Amino acid sequence: MTDSAVQRPTPAPDTIQIWSDLLCPFAYVAIHRLMAARERLGLTEQVHIDHHSFPLELFNGPHPRQGTDSEAVGLGHIEPDAQFRLWTGPDWLYPSTVLLAAEAVLAAKEQSLDASADLDLALRRGFWTNSRSIAHRQVILDIAGEVASVDVPALAAALDSGRHRAELMTDFEISKTDEVKGSPHLFLADGYEVNNPGISVHWQGPWAEGFPVVDSHNSDWIEEIFQRLGVGAAV
Repeated sequence: MTDSAVQRPTPAPDTIQIWSDLLCPFAYVAIHRLMAARERLGLTEQVHIDHHSFPLELFNGPHPRQGTDSEAVGLGHIEPDAQFRLWTGPDWLYPSTVLLAAEAVLAAKEQSLDASADLDLALRRGFWTNSRSIAHRQVILDIAGEVASVDVPALAAALDSGRHRAELMTDFEISKTDEVKGSPHLFLADGYEVNNPGISVHWQGPWAEGFPVVDSHNSDWIEEIFQRLGVGAAV
């Protein structure tokens, strides 16, 4: 479906634009690998990440726990450093919605793209590794307080004003067009794009009842992205 009224913004030449959902395990693998490589190669000041929301719950309804549990099992072995874990918190704390957390990632851009990217990764780790209920305002702010680049009072004020909610819904409208294929989808200023980079997968059994089987995976795409950004280095 296309809609000429909403168009995906073009990222800056030094920026990787990422569309994703916070509870998408494929996005967590890609973002974990990308952020780790950027840090390892000393490219944090040369390469920036611009996060946008591909809100799966607005397509599919509330996130089901059995879905994320089965995906954690299926993907955890390909990226051990990401530390995927099954949800161990009480059932009633499971975050079936992460719209406020996604809004927080957008709101953190007021401070910097790095603050937004750092918060995004911390929220993903909070959920996937530590079973933190990132649906809740206080949990989001507690996690933000553990991120050195984030000004927590400023983030709280932005969330409480609701001034980034419309931005989130604009992302959703763009997510419904043909421009963004799913979570995660990465774009560069030169027109390069890749959906679910480096992972080929099929499902064993129905989604949320079976589990994903990874047929192949690699991180070669990261090196290509860095080269396109003019900071080519062996990953």
